[in-house]
Amino acid sequence: MKEKKRFAEGICFYKLFWIFFFGCIFGAYYEEILNLVIHYHLHHEFVWQLRRGVIWGPFSPVYGMGAVLMIGILGRKERPDWKTILYGAFIGGSFEYLISFLQETFLGTVSWDYTQEFLNINGRTTIPFAIVWGLLALALVKIFYPAISNIVESLPKKFGTILTKICIVFLVFDFTISWGALARQLFRHNGLEPLTFVGEFFDTYFPDEVLKKTYNNMKVIEVKK
Repeated sequence: MKEKKRFAEGICFYKLFWIFFFGCIFGAYYEEILNLVIHYHLHHEFVWQLRRGVIWGPFSPVYGMGAVLMIGILGRKERPDWKTILYGAFIGGSFEYLISFLQETFLGTVSWDYTQEFLNINGRTTIPFAIVWGLLALALVKIFYPAISNIVESLPKKFGTILTKICIVFLVFDFTISWGALARQLFRHNGLEPLTFVGEFFDTYFPDEVLKKTYNNMKVIEVKK
């Protein structure tokens, strides 16, 4: 008798989606806890600040996409740990640099600036942080991915498919609104009035004050006049 196929077997789209999903959540809380510790060390007080990349939910897409890249490239075959760390450092550092460049170019904002950090690369990433990415890649490939994979594949196939599609729809909506609001913020800062009801919607419900509370560490690049 033919064995019944499990939900999201192997490194498939649904499996990578859940890697992205959990990576987003991990990244948001990792950044928030790290910021809490650093702030306490510098100022001797506990301050919790959001470190998410969207308006709704504890999601940091940079970490989610980083996790997908790591598993998609490094999770398909066994290799020595040092190679996983090396490749992970290159992938993570390059991706962090790319996202910083794209954010500054297309949204007119920056969420991190490593100009004053040791061995930084144009202020967008650093060699030490790239090594951290490499260590995270090793932990992801060796520890977290097998655990997440087992959990995902244990879901009943029909339930897993429906749940995944619902989550995809939610995240697409969340990302569309979030990044649309940031794009409209850029237009506002360039003195462009809304041309359609879409722009008016973002100006009404997601003005700068709202976005500042959502993206605590994001800075708008001042437009030179």
